[in-house]
Amino acid sequence: MEELSILSDVKKAIGLMPEYDAFDQTLIMHINSVFMILAQMGVGDKKGFRLTTGEEMWTNFLPEDYENFESIKSYIALKVRLLFDPPSSSVHKQAIDDLIKELEWRLNFEAESK
Repeated sequence: MEELSILSDVKKAIGLMPEYDAFDQTLIMHINSVFMILAQMGVGDKKGFRLTTGEEMWTNFLPEDYENFESIKSYIALKVRLLFDPPSSSVHKQAIDDLIKELEWRLNFEAESK
């Protein structure tokens, strides 16, 4: 399976076609904000990570054998979704918030355990 860029994966996760680029700069800004949060939680490089071109791959951020690789993808997609296109339903928003909080707790716990 072909590896997609971080930007393309996030776009797909929030319901945009990867080739649609009208919102790329806004999405990159939001993704970079989430990378800052992850760095503060101790996930990834202590210096942080950021997208500059939008072509960066997930393996540029973390090695492919990182045990919770997919949870990082989910966390970034959920956070970007709330920043970029929050749901109009308060119930739906609360469900996303709850998932984000659980992932934050688990990722933070894992980072502190290492």
